[in-house]
Amino acid sequence: MNLSDIHIRDPFVLPIASEHRYYLYGTMGRYAWTESAVGFDCHISDDLKSWEGPFPVFRPPARFWADRNFWAPEVHAYRGRYLMLASFKAPGVRRGTQILAADSPRGPFLPLGAGPVTPADWECLDGTFFVTDNGDPWMIFCHEWVQTYDGEICALPLSKDLDSTLGDPILLFRASQAPWARPFESKGRKGYVTDGPWMHRMPGGELLMLWSGFTAEGYTIGVARSASGNLLGPWWQDPRPLYNKDGGHCMVFQDFTGNLWLSLHRPNEFPDERPLFLPLAEYQLASSRPIGLAGEADG
Repeated sequence: MNLSDIHIRDPFVLPIASEHRYYLYGTMGRYAWTESAVGFDCHISDDLKSWEGPFPVFRPPARFWADRNFWAPEVHAYRGRYLMLASFKAPGVRRGTQILAADSPRGPFLPLGAGPVTPADWECLDGTFFVTDNGDPWMIFCHEWVQTYDGEICALPLSKDLDSTLGDPILLFRASQAPWARPFESKGRKGYVTDGPWMHRMPGGELLMLWSGFTAEGYTIGVARSASGNLLGPWWQDPRPLYNKDGGHCMVFQDFTGNLWLSLHRPNEFPDERPLFLPLAEYQLASSRPIGLAGEADG
């Protein structure tokens, strides 16, 4: 099948060089907004064009704590295993990100711990995994606008075996700090959205965060930069978005020929969401974005 045949949101690509294969994960579009979720699947390709699948990689075990909003799985190789970070929710329980693990990128992924690692009294989603230069694991996640009005992106230190947190969440920035951000309204609620953070280290060492929110044009991807080059910032927002064509929740991956790609879903409305891969270029300017869509020198 082609990408246009795959109905997922939040597409995440994991290249496995030893297999010369790409694994594509995402929120199952058919169940994204229902009150009964199925799990997560993956699709597999050797050329990023033709895909096989879907293959089930996670199905909730008996007595799993959540039954809906199985969202935004991403998979990372870590200490000889594969980690999945994904968001879940249940009636009367705050949405949160849980860590799962497997011995293969095809799963089966099983939960680590009894529930989310995000705070139990916070509405959270879209945890991403980041390991610092000295080997310390962190989870970067969104404290949702539905609870805070002005959505936040926070960092949470994890133990090296990921069985516990090592402190409280640390606020990195709020959505309204981006000059391009505009309030979003849904079901009578209005606020500034933070969504889908992704960390990207530039060749020169600069640390970027790609994240999604909203402009008048719809779902949008922006870029934040750490002034110190470290995870805890301080973080500064680029004045213009990277992509504002009603697409977002992105990540960056490198193909087997060394090219960078931006993976996102577009459009943002059910049931038309599909994965989209755009070529990405890294460049360094004195006072402008150091990353952009290939062929767009001014973004």
